[in-house]
Amino acid sequence: MRTLFALLTLTAHAAAALVDMHVVERTDLAMGKSFSTAGPYEQIRAKAWFAVDPALPANRIITDLRYAPRNAEGRVEFSADVHVIKPRDPAKGNGTLLFEVSNRGGMGLMRLFNYGSNTDDGAGDGLLLNQGFTLAWAAWQFDVPEGGGKLTLRVPVARGVSGHVRSQDAITTRTASLGVADRGHVPYAASNTEDPAHQLYSRDYGAGPRTLVPRNRWRFTDSTNVTLEGGFLPGKIYEVVYTSQDPAVAGLGPAAIRDFVSFLKHGGGRPTTLLGDQRRFLKRAIAFGSSQSGRFLRTYLYQGFNGDEHGRIVFDGMMPHIAGAARGRFTHRFAQPSRGGTQLHSDLFPFRDLGDTDPRTGEYDALLRIASGTNTVPKIMYTNTSNEYWRSSSSLIHTSLDGSADAQLPPTTRIYLLSGCQHGAGSWPPAPNRDLVFRGNTNDYRPILRALILALNSWVASGKEPPPSRYPSVEAGQLSAPDRMAFPKIPGVSLPARIWQARRLDYGPDYTSLGIIALEPPKITGEPYGARLPSVDADGNETSGVRNPVVAVPMGTHLGWNLIARAAGPETEIANLTGGYIPFARTRRERERAGDSRLSIEERYRSREDYLARLTAYAQELVAGGYLLEQDVARIQQRGAAEWDHMIIQASR
Repeated sequence: MRTLFALLTLTAHAAAALVDMHVVERTDLAMGKSFSTAGPYEQIRAKAWFAVDPALPANRIITDLRYAPRNAEGRVEFSADVHVIKPRDPAKGNGTLLFEVSNRGGMGLMRLFNYGSNTDDGAGDGLLLNQGFTLAWAAWQFDVPEGGGKLTLRVPVARGVSGHVRSQDAITTRTASLGVADRGHVPYAASNTEDPAHQLYSRDYGAGPRTLVPRNRWRFTDSTNVTLEGGFLPGKIYEVVYTSQDPAVAGLGPAAIRDFVSFLKHGGGRPTTLLGDQRRFLKRAIAFGSSQSGRFLRTYLYQGFNGDEHGRIVFDGMMPHIAGAARGRFTHRFAQPSRGGTQLHSDLFPFRDLGDTDPRTGEYDALLRIASGTNTVPKIMYTNTSNEYWRSSSSLIHTSLDGSADAQLPPTTRIYLLSGCQHGAGSWPPAPNRDLVFRGNTNDYRPILRALILALNSWVASGKEPPPSRYPSVEAGQLSAPDRMAFPKIPGVSLPARIWQARRLDYGPDYTSLGIIALEPPKITGEPYGARLPSVDADGNETSGVRNPVVAVPMGTHLGWNLIARAAGPETEIANLTGGYIPFARTRRERERAGDSRLSIEERYRSREDYLARLTAYAQELVAGGYLLEQDVARIQQRGAAEWDHMIIQASR
């Protein structure tokens, strides 16, 4: 390993908003291992400096930029950590920059797409590297703490500005105090901890009514922590609403990504400097974002950040993964990018690329409204699991607002339901979790994602059409209203009392236009939108979407949802992010004794060989359709054999 500390100064008259870069470390990846025709890779950690002109149209969308300090040229300065993994000889790459939007400062791209990257040399089976991608990351969150290998953004604050902040926490164990930050991120401090106008609310579930806690029962112990008389109770959701000041100019986060990727594609400084010459080799850029980062990409598109300061398209392709119909409040005044879970991020109209007119408000809007008007629409693949239909109103990206009809997709969009999956990829065997009613979901969607990311690159690079969309359709009878969901009779299993679904909310008159929230918490102004759920078959497995072989040739029921265990909260409520797995009975006698309506394993398959043959045949169907790579069929077979042996051989001992 070798370390460089060099200041790489770009020309003073550079047209790009990226104006300076300091390389912190440059090392060989995987000890110089060669990857297919791309050869050896190197990785570069650096810090990039930016200066944006508030007067440019591309920057007027940044909330509170006018309140930020400016340099002598009238520009607003900020910096971001960046990370690049590229072929040592960039001419041997495939010409595509694969950019991951960092999730809370982390980098998960290699772990998700390269099998085995958590061990050995960190490259795993090298799928992305063998394909010749250049991989990149840039910090966009100002609230990620410094250190720990996380990517951090450093932005100025809007001096003299004050407003309300809402902190929220779902409690699973009794606790004496709560911090107003989310999971250790940088908080906004309360301006006056004794202010009688500060409020604390509690509710029993995400959409439940709020109860105002009397002010004399709770207090700030310092500017970022509160205590409650009797403690905070498990099963409750608590919200603290308080006043703070000098908010970070959070909209500089998406600007950092926009300008860094534009620099890699188009240059802007001396072409001989490190990374400045990438424009000779990178012909296109694809963005991937998972969960929070997928919501970021939907927000990024909606707000118009996919055009750089010169109007050029930034990302030619996008894969917002497990984002549902949600966006995020990432750039408004007093934004908290780290917030997730029950912070109402699924309630932001519009939901569809081509848009809707809300029949209750008369408002028309579309996710791609700005991008369509500026010719910056990328090719998009939305990938969602069952969990996002239960938690994030995923159906609204392809149905009418009331859920009664299928909606048109633009030719640049594909949608894929990863059937029977939870938010994060499952694994075998299921891990025990005392906070859940059912054992964890074991369905691993990574094989499907691996095929789709390569298909997206071919679509962007050569125009080759990707696999057709696969998602539940109203016309085909594959979507169910939450209160009409048919489900098999399984002993000890009941459906959740309610789903998390998008509602019509009022954040105040200046939220959409200026990014200023006046109402905290927001007001609920009407009935929920018409979210729908994927219908299931007699086994409780979903009938639509891209069905992994373990769902199409099942050994049990794969749930995109789970229920909270009694010790952690109400047993009728959906657990956050997790799914479930309910195995079939081994024999007909066991099934009948239990009163299970699902056929047993004995009644389905003649033998282990019969089961594996069916599993393999279905996997080959997915390969033929472009939803699975041939090289991953063996992994499907190994997983199936392990599940059979566990269910039949080990369970019978």
